[in-house]
Amino acid sequence: MGVHADIKLVDRDGEGVDPAFRADVLNGLAQRQKAVPARWFYDRAGSELFERITTLPEYYPTRTETALLKAHAAEAAALVGPGRAVVEFGSGSSVKTPLLLARMDAAAYVPIDISGDFLRQSSVELAAKFPDLPVIPIEADFMKPVTLPASVRDLAMLGFFPGSTIGNMVPRTAIDLLRSMRATLGDRSHLLIGVDRIKDIGRLIAAYDDAEGVTARFNLNLLIRINRELDGTIPVDRFRHVARWNADWNRIEMHLEAIEDVAFEVSGRPVTMRRGETIHTENSHKYTPDQARLMLQASGWSPCAQWSDAEDNFLILLAEATEYRSAP
Repeated sequence: MGVHADIKLVDRDGEGVDPAFRADVLNGLAQRQKAVPARWFYDRAGSELFERITTLPEYYPTRTETALLKAHAAEAAALVGPGRAVVEFGSGSSVKTPLLLARMDAAAYVPIDISGDFLRQSSVELAAKFPDLPVIPIEADFMKPVTLPASVRDLAMLGFFPGSTIGNMVPRTAIDLLRSMRATLGDRSHLLIGVDRIKDIGRLIAAYDDAEGVTARFNLNLLIRINRELDGTIPVDRFRHVARWNADWNRIEMHLEAIEDVAFEVSGRPVTMRRGETIHTENSHKYTPDQARLMLQASGWSPCAQWSDAEDNFLILLAEATEYRSAP
């Protein structure tokens, strides 16, 4: 059936820039602790660099989650049943998706991603693997509720959110996102989600600061994107990638640290940074199984199955939409 015409829900201003990107960058650089949300990593170059990260020896999440999907996707498919529209949030290159679709009798596949070029390329590749499956890509920011196309709205949904992307958000935002997914997918839906577990700190830091320097290039590419799309004059070579563990929040943080005093402009707005000052670009929160289940329950989802590897590195949970109640 091939790829249907993609649906674009990302607004652009007169200069072809997503105004949400401009607002997030300008607001973030005006804060005392400068910060830019991690979702803006994923222009085409950033998406390609992240795919390289997933193959690095230090980066255990992708290979561990892939092994879990190979082992348990059939069990998950049996629990949710046939005829579902599989809606993937932040589909990227959809490397893990075939492992799930191969075990399901799905009615459609709806990948949602903010990187349009990467989304279209991966949709074409996946449609070639599953020629009888309608593939309906949506270019959108899945951090907000997404209106699904009429052709799938009457179907029961299986949301797919692999890669422990939920860890990029602080818990309050993570719960908001899971509630938004609940609204997007509807009452008869299920959600299959990957969550990274708490483990040795040295191993965690290595996963986000690899010896080859790919993660550093991924982080620094955000500055290159700002310069290109927002008329920035950031001296990229005056910044370095930093990964650190924050024990108070059980998370790895990624920062871009100024190695000397710098001054630059973004969209005509001046910015100064002192040596050692950072732009906080990503969090990756780690959870225990109990914490992950509680987060789902607080968001309108009822966990019904979970799978972890023998070393307790990673967790996949299946949850069903909780019936709305007007009283306890």
